Amino acid sequence: MTASISGWQRTKLWAYEHMVIGSLETTMRLAGRWSKERAERHDVTITRNIPYREGGGWDHQLDIYQPAGDGPHPVAVYIHGGGFQFFDRNTHWMMAGALARAGFLTFNISYRCAPQHPYPAAAEDAAAACVWVQQNAAQYGGDASRPVWAGESAGANLVLALTIASCYERPEPWAQTVWATNPNPAVILPACGYLEITRPERHQAERTIPGWMQGRIYRVSDVYLFDYAAPSPEHAMASPLTLLETAGPPDRPLPACLAVVGEDDPVQGDTLRLPAALQRLGAVAESKVYEGHHAFHALWWKEAAQQAWADQLVFIEEHRTA
Repeated sequence: MTASISGWQRTKLWAYEHMVIGSLETTMRLAGRWSKERAERHDVTITRNIPYREGGGWDHQLDIYQPAGDGPHPVAVYIHGGGFQFFDRNTHWMMAGALARAGFLTFNISYRCAPQHPYPAAAEDAAAACVWVQQNAAQYGGDASRPVWAGESAGANLVLALTIASCYERPEPWAQTVWATNPNPAVILPACGYLEITRPERHQAERTIPGWMQGRIYRVSDVYLFDYAAPSPEHAMASPLTLLETAGPPDRPLPACLAVVGEDDPVQGDTLRLPAALQRLGAVAESKVYEGHHAFHALWWKEAAQQAWADQLVFIEEHRTA
């Protein structure tokens, strides 16, 4: 698909995308400061800019959303989306706040983004953050024995990759650090996920997608894994859904999974494939479809988003201590 448009057209498309995304990022950050839904207005205390890797630059920091009341609180980690290219923890305040308001000590992380930092940089950072949470949650009043891992879009991909690293003994160095920590996730919430980096053309086969949107989908694969069209075994964890669909029995039990998605999401197919892949391996897994587009549940004022969050919290309650 990307070969069918000229380099100049591609450049204009990407420049326009960055302009639009930049405006959206600004809006999301401002909403985090002024919205009545901001976590601080609901008895949640936020500790910002905590380094989870040595050196602790902006991409290697997290924010901690601490609910009111005495701990220890159950622990959740939120991993933002953005096509592996955009956004950070400050744009995804609502997601972290929703979990904290439900009583979870929530760690909202940033990570290095493509194209400056292609795979496996984001996976390495997400792994480091989750290991840090396991080792440090207690000092912030958290019980990390059965964490919840959540994320949307690219963040859902990273959640699923971390899940594999926690349940299968893998060769990737970053996956080995997760395996050694044995985080034992209880529930994962990979929403609206882009879960297979290879074969971006599959989405056009699943449904009719406008050309500009198909170009954006290809762009995600292009920047995250430069040789996505000819993947090697070393890159298997960039497409965690494909890996699960062919994997043998896990070395440790897989967590329960609820994957929500919008009915108009152009990459909906990945979410709908996920439950079967996990059920085949003995996990409790389901997907739910709601009115809306990609990352619909970020629009907290809409009924579909509110229902999706309510359903996710009920699912956590049912399965976290099972």
